[in-house]
Amino acid sequence: MQHTLEITHLTKNFGTFCAVNNVTFHTQKGEIIALLGPNGAGKSTLMNMIAGYLSPTSGTIKILGKDIGSDSLFTKSNIGFLPEGSPLYPDMSVYSFLQYMAELKSIKDIPARLQEVIKISKIENVLHKKIETLSKGYRRRVGFAQSILNDPEILLLDEPTDGLDPNQKEHIRQEIKHQSQTKTILISTHLLDEAQTLATRIILINHGQIKADGTLTEILQKTATADIEQAFKKLTQAEEINA
Repeated sequence: MQHTLEITHLTKNFGTFCAVNNVTFHTQKGEIIALLGPNGAGKSTLMNMIAGYLSPTSGTIKILGKDIGSDSLFTKSNIGFLPEGSPLYPDMSVYSFLQYMAELKSIKDIPARLQEVIKISKIENVLHKKIETLSKGYRRRVGFAQSILNDPEILLLDEPTDGLDPNQKEHIRQEIKHQSQTKTILISTHLLDEAQTLATRIILINHGQIKADGTLTEILQKTATADIEQAFKKLTQAEEINA
């Protein structure tokens, strides 16, 4: 089976600071992978490199076998990205924004696809409001709608439930599970319950390096711990103490 995403020896330096350090992993369709780690671990930098927003210092990224550096149009057309903070056009209405993004992504039947993602994201009642007037939760949902417009093979979600109330979180998590039937989904999060309940695989990152990669059961066995919180502390706090 072809890997949907291949990350090989990926490194990103900002001056003398190494944000992502020699990261390697591969993914398959149907996986929900939680990139779990403390704030500043390198999760968002990794996401931005996969999405093509940042260039790696070294290493390679392949999407469906194509190198993101040499075949960027193909690779970006197969990625959907919800960035941290959902940067949107604040003076546009929700519908105008989604229509504009659909045009940029060359969606064939824009009205039909907009209706689908609007229903999926449950944003019907804010379509004609300006984005700048929306709550954080609604902005995240609009960002989620934007990320799935092109029905991508790979969906990158950076803190997808940030700012959502419990009901909204449950809805988005269920939709992520549904989307994973035909996609590979990477979720960047520091929420332990999100990684535990949603992910089929956890990649724990700290100081830009992978500290554990596997199912929850495999990671608990590796760390000889009883739950994800204990495993997280064991894999991250030891480095903080020794730093």
